[in-house]
Amino acid sequence: MSLWRIAWRSIQQRALASSLTAFSMALGVMLLVSVLSIHGVIERSFQTNASLGYNIILGAKGGKLQLTLNTVYYLSQPIENLPYDYYMEFLPAQRRDEESKNALSPPETSRDGKYAPFVELAIPVCLGDYYGPFRVVGTTPEMFEYLRFGPTGDRRYEFVAGRNFRAHSPEHGLFEAVVGGTVAREMKVKLGDRIATTHGDPEGAGHGEQFAVVGILAPSGTPQDRAVFVNMEGFYLMEGHAKPMEAATDSHGHGARSRPTSFEEQLALEPLPLEQREVTAILVRTVSPIVGPGLANQINEGPVAQAVMPVREIYQLFDLFVRPAQMLLLLMSGLICIVSGVSILVSIYNSMSERRHEIAVMRALGAERQTVMTVILCESTILSVGGGMIGWVLGHGLNWALSPHLESRTGVSIGFFDLAPGVDIAWLWGSVSGAGFPVSTELLLIPALLLLAVIVGIFPALTAYRADVAASLGQ
Repeated sequence: MSLWRIAWRSIQQRALASSLTAFSMALGVMLLVSVLSIHGVIERSFQTNASLGYNIILGAKGGKLQLTLNTVYYLSQPIENLPYDYYMEFLPAQRRDEESKNALSPPETSRDGKYAPFVELAIPVCLGDYYGPFRVVGTTPEMFEYLRFGPTGDRRYEFVAGRNFRAHSPEHGLFEAVVGGTVAREMKVKLGDRIATTHGDPEGAGHGEQFAVVGILAPSGTPQDRAVFVNMEGFYLMEGHAKPMEAATDSHGHGARSRPTSFEEQLALEPLPLEQREVTAILVRTVSPIVGPGLANQINEGPVAQAVMPVREIYQLFDLFVRPAQMLLLLMSGLICIVSGVSILVSIYNSMSERRHEIAVMRALGAERQTVMTVILCESTILSVGGGMIGWVLGHGLNWALSPHLESRTGVSIGFFDLAPGVDIAWLWGSVSGAGFPVSTELLLIPALLLLAVIVGIFPALTAYRADVAASLGQ
């Protein structure tokens, strides 16, 4: 009979205690596998969100992290607004001329903006409203026409229904909206619905104007899933969104407008004069990444705005807050596995007093001390590795069950057989070339469990090794 079979028979004789001991190890490994997998999900989500399609955010002077959280993740509150004519300094001459048509006193035309030669794309963002608990973002159609996302920055925003909003459409005028996938699901928004936003507070009073939903975004795993995007021209026309001006008249000489009481009146509204406009932030993609730091320094030295490199802030946020929390969870999971290993040690050691006669009989039949010691180590290995494999299956089953929820929140799905991200173990043989040899952290659990089995089994094995055969047979 093999030593492994003898160890298995011994485990079967103490079925209840052995099952509980293995189950405690399974729970520890299940938690560890889930934490490792979710660690990978969060890291991939951060990598996805770090590829924004732009490399600079411009906003009012203040906290850089606050500007990033507010503009990228639609969290926190806006710092302050920027003048609209400052945004126009990032536009080429043709765009500046188009924008100037809505000015009461047209600015200097037929010239590029001050920063336009360095800028490939500049998208204004206006914040301040909510739809339920979700942020409303006033912007231009360029948000979904030209921005890309994903780890490689080449994924387009797609629509599961409808289309992108337009600056002006015959059927909806200036009031069109696109909603993120999470908003559509949780607020039960359908294509063609009309939604009214609230100003400044999710529980605040709603505006009289309503936006027609013309598009629903496909889930992307980006903050766009949890936001409502409206035509900036319509955003400006809502009550409380225009910059106060004395005796302001529009481009046709009309005075201050009254709030529309019908959809027909809403269709007839004309764009707000430039003098009454402000933007919360500007998303800038430079003509080359090399230009970015120099342009940011030039803007930061000026009195109007600050420039933030959002990718840098995102990774600092990850390193300062998210990664330590992940390390704490991993540490706790590892400690649970160690505690489970100690329970294996206690279980086998407590059984030694009941097995002294059994061990003595084995020795009397010719078994050597090393053989008895090996049987005890085999028992410890079966309990550790067996419980660990059960925990691995339970952990991946839990990940698979939670995958739809995680995908809706982060855009990253987890299959049953998807392993946690790998770590480079090339350093084990002194490689520093950078080629690396990534191995999933889950696969490293196997040697870790074997090592744990030896550690927790060595003490009871030594006890069996030193057992007095004559005294034990006499009992």
